[in-house]
Amino acid sequence: MTFADILDLLGGMGHFQRMTVAFLAIPLVMLASHNLLQNFTAGVPGHHCQVRVSANHTRQAPNLTRYLGADDLLRISVPMDQHRRADKCRRYVATQWRLIDPNATLANETAADTEPCTSGWTYDKSTFTSTIVSEWDLVCDFRSLRQMAQSIYMAGVLVGSILFGGLSDRYGRKAIIVCSYLLMGVAGICTAFAPNFTAYCIFRFWCGMAMSGIAINSVSLCMEWIPIKYRAIVGTINGYFYTTGQFVLAGMAYAIPDWRWLQLAVSLPFLVFFFYSWLFVESARWLAISGKQERAVKCLKKCSRINGRKKEGDKLSMEFLKSSMQKELSSTKSSHSMLDLVRTPSIRKISNGVSFVWFSTSFAYYGLSMDLQNFGSNIYLTQLVFAAVDFPAKFISVLTITFIGRRFSQAFALILAGLCILANIFVPQDLIHLRMVFAVIGKGSLAASFNCAYIFTGELFPTVIRQSGMGLGGTMARVGSMIAPLVKLSGEFFPPLPLIIYGLAPIISGIAACFLPETRNAPLPETIEQVEKQSKANQEEEQQMKILIDSTKADPDKEGH
Repeated sequence: MTFADILDLLGGMGHFQRMTVAFLAIPLVMLASHNLLQNFTAGVPGHHCQVRVSANHTRQAPNLTRYLGADDLLRISVPMDQHRRADKCRRYVATQWRLIDPNATLANETAADTEPCTSGWTYDKSTFTSTIVSEWDLVCDFRSLRQMAQSIYMAGVLVGSILFGGLSDRYGRKAIIVCSYLLMGVAGICTAFAPNFTAYCIFRFWCGMAMSGIAINSVSLCMEWIPIKYRAIVGTINGYFYTTGQFVLAGMAYAIPDWRWLQLAVSLPFLVFFFYSWLFVESARWLAISGKQERAVKCLKKCSRINGRKKEGDKLSMEFLKSSMQKELSSTKSSHSMLDLVRTPSIRKISNGVSFVWFSTSFAYYGLSMDLQNFGSNIYLTQLVFAAVDFPAKFISVLTITFIGRRFSQAFALILAGLCILANIFVPQDLIHLRMVFAVIGKGSLAASFNCAYIFTGELFPTVIRQSGMGLGGTMARVGSMIAPLVKLSGEFFPPLPLIIYGLAPIISGIAACFLPETRNAPLPETIEQVEKQSKANQEEEQQMKILIDSTKADPDKEGH
């Protein structure tokens, strides 16, 4: 008997499992809001230099300005581009009174001397009442600070992936997820009251760390309590909750256009999650593998009572658990580290493949999802469309994951996403709707890739280093998300270059995913040794097949002789 058989004996996918999935999935709704929050809190409103009328000209025509409209004042103070829009970063040194004449030409405007917006900017508040951009003037020479803020948040997610992945393998899933909920709530609330941009970045860094702790531990705690045949379905349910969070974000951002109140609204729920997370039951699988069989038995008995299998639970004992998991426990090391991810050949191969998959998926995903304003459409509508595509994408992915396999689903989603991104290189800029179609399909494919990656990664790594493996995936994902904004800057030298890079990365990773082992209908590996033995067995089978094929090809030749 294995641990999976014990779960089936205690009710399989019973009330306990369903409650665990539900209470772990609900926070994922608000997690999506935090992850994509800067699309709205750091939105760039329309802006131009503050209008200034030169004093010397005012003395010459003291009563003229009172008769001028806002458009006239703007025209004589700020230069216009070829589309007749006010320049965002320059204004005239001297007020250009002659431009009041409607017959004034563009040449008259460009001939005048200009200077930076030393007196500040005027912002259009029709879409955003307040953002960090308008509050701290993150425009023109300071526009890179907006991207830096997002990179700092992703740096926090990166640090959290490294830190919390290893800590949860050592101290348990429950302890880390409880702390992560508290950290997200407190840091998010502090962000809403940040007095300056520096404090904002520090608090967002903490939010990023908490995001990783919640994401990777929610997946693992679910996976380790769920029977094998339900893992793909549960993983997809978690993905749908995250997608629902994207809808919630669009609605909340539309209803709350002030960035501070929006930040507060998406952070307060995590204090509620913190209070009820104390009721979570620690992973019995992790407890057993970590040498804490007595606690594991108590957790399993609690599971059996909730599932209505009290009699079966009463029969459980430490001796029964040890005998059932004898092979796993006998070869389990007392402690593990991130070095175990590269120490043995099979685990090293898995680690490399997982790194490629997570990096490229996140790299391309955030390249598309964190730049909604550049699509030229209503930002709230674009957010809804990008969220809506996740539903069919993840539904199709769960079908292929369940009935075809994890490896195929992962590779196909990545390659399709890359092809859709590359296709937009050849679509003219004025065909906005066609470009949106390719972008939406690409984003949906990347969402499906994320959905598969969470399940596939959790099944590839053994229990003793599963969280470290998930942490590795999260780490590479965050490296990708940090690099994505920098790639956009390359478009200033060659406009198609960002799309080329965004497209090639998932295609290459999709090919790499083809070399990972298939895990469909396979029991979760418990130890590193178990993975290595299975890999050697698969290699021996492949060699035997090659020998058999070679021998059948050689037989006709022998008969000819």
